[in-house]
Amino acid sequence: MTRFNSVKEFQEYRESLNTAKKKQTRKIISLCSGSSCSAYGTPGVYDELVRELKKQGLDDKFEVKLTGCHGFCEKGPIMVIHPEGIFYSQLRKEHMAEIVEKTLKNGELIKQRLFKIEATKAKVPLEKDIPFYNLQERIILGSNGIIDPASIDDYISVGGYAALEKALSEMTPVAIIDEISKSKLRGRGGGGFPTGIKWKTCAKFKGPRYIICNADEGDPGAYMDRSVLEGNPHSVLEGMIIGALAIGSEQGYVYVRHEYPLAVKNLSMAIEKANEYGLLGKNILGSDFNLDISISRGGGAFVCGESTALMSSLEGKPGRPRAKYVHTVEKGFRQGPSTLNNVETWANVPVIINKGADWYNSIGTEHSKGTKIFSLVGKVVNTGLVEVPMGTSLRKIIFDIGGGIAKKKKFKAVQTGGPSGGCIPEEFLDTKVDFDELVRLGSIMGSGGMIVMDQDTCMVEVARYFVEFLRDESCGQCNPCREGLKQMLDILTRICEGNGKDGDIELLEELGETIQKFSLCGLGTSAPNSVLSTIRYFRDEYESHIKDKKCPAGVCKPLFHYEIDENTCTGCGLCAKKCPQEAVTGKKKEPHSIDQEKCIRCGICYDSCKFNAIVIK
Repeated sequence: MTRFNSVKEFQEYRESLNTAKKKQTRKIISLCSGSSCSAYGTPGVYDELVRELKKQGLDDKFEVKLTGCHGFCEKGPIMVIHPEGIFYSQLRKEHMAEIVEKTLKNGELIKQRLFKIEATKAKVPLEKDIPFYNLQERIILGSNGIIDPASIDDYISVGGYAALEKALSEMTPVAIIDEISKSKLRGRGGGGFPTGIKWKTCAKFKGPRYIICNADEGDPGAYMDRSVLEGNPHSVLEGMIIGALAIGSEQGYVYVRHEYPLAVKNLSMAIEKANEYGLLGKNILGSDFNLDISISRGGGAFVCGESTALMSSLEGKPGRPRAKYVHTVEKGFRQGPSTLNNVETWANVPVIINKGADWYNSIGTEHSKGTKIFSLVGKVVNTGLVEVPMGTSLRKIIFDIGGGIAKKKKFKAVQTGGPSGGCIPEEFLDTKVDFDELVRLGSIMGSGGMIVMDQDTCMVEVARYFVEFLRDESCGQCNPCREGLKQMLDILTRICEGNGKDGDIELLEELGETIQKFSLCGLGTSAPNSVLSTIRYFRDEYESHIKDKKCPAGVCKPLFHYEIDENTCTGCGLCAKKCPQEAVTGKKKEPHSIDQEKCIRCGICYDSCKFNAIVIK
């Protein structure tokens, strides 16, 4: 067992690791083992790669390292060969023999495994030259692709816990808080509250103080926090330890979703190793500072992402929010002063302490500093995690980094901020993304979810879907949220079924404004955003549903049907072959037709037609 009893001992150990690293002659092969890549088959790829290296006598020349999420989830499983940075994607275990033989043994690139830029069809061999990566600024995610999350030594060798060394040996608690305040770091969990103000206020109140990490990431399609905990758990722990030192806390908690088993596993190992090394527990690095951190697993209630509901759940009570006039920095967990930040916020803390607030202030916009991780999903070519400076435009994120809209379809909207966010149309694609600009457009930053929608998306159905989600996730404690969301859902459902009536749009607006003004917590006050923003930017779709009884996007089944344009149809017969109802008929090389009585509007013919001959009516 290795325990360091002083900052000096720990510094000497870091130097020994760096010396050993310089002498390392084996090349590193990093394999993404985040949840997404693992689901695609990383475990099998890893086993076969190790077996093949041994078979071909190269196991003494290459070290295979299972790392966290590389971010480019669309292309998993991912391999990067260092130090060259050769990037291979969408791997299968059947590819390993060829990769070992040709690339690792003979230095030959395998073109089929290289990344292809769709616009130019060019093959890109190196990770650093792929637009998805080189247009990002990966301050928080950068180490995910090079360190083993199960190895504390890997984290230390890339500068891990150097910020804690500095905080313990060179800074007072007041100086730490001042540095965080000066950095203008704002909470990445959605509220965007200044972190320094939160810490400074909490430190003023007497009594046992608590430090809490919110890892209850509940937005559909969002997995930023999960990937940080899976790939670099020590960065979050280090941030929490520094935060606890600053406010005078001796007890910390990480509240993490039960659905994140790999994150819990890697975080548990990180806490165990930090205790073993003397970075947690009694007399941290020989000082008089003590801190214990425990993991609490949430049951999956979306409302527990709200701070007071989370703390109630942490106490073993039902996860229900409470009125905001009592602040958690004064009376939070167990009625004690509590500082709660989310995963990404804590991971920013060591970076700020190491590089300084002035450096951090050089990134981002005037009121939103640093970088932000977004979960880019939906109808976009390159789905995955994107980390960019605050102030980066939506267009750059979606089209330059994301590769544009899948299947060459037309962009329609992007929803930011999860179920409580709003939908932003094409006219605002050049908007610089930060906390304040998104609010101005009727949306929010949220925790960083970004769902891209194309021409085939019905904005009324989108609003209906998210209102249904929020109705189900509401704690039901206050009337505006409980009853208001139910009424909104009833109206939206009626509109999507073709039973909308005059006055429904105005009633939705009135209900939305009432829910925003009078709900108890953040879930309720932001819940109408999807409805109000879609009415604001896509009112014509609501009117088409209500007045014309048509769904322009062809999503609401009672309000559309498919027809085949006889002037465009080539009679290839593909639609007829794929139709599950045998509703498409016609002779070969002659225009086909659809039997409307048999058609169930599944959309298979529409998606399969290569000539755009099937149209929505």
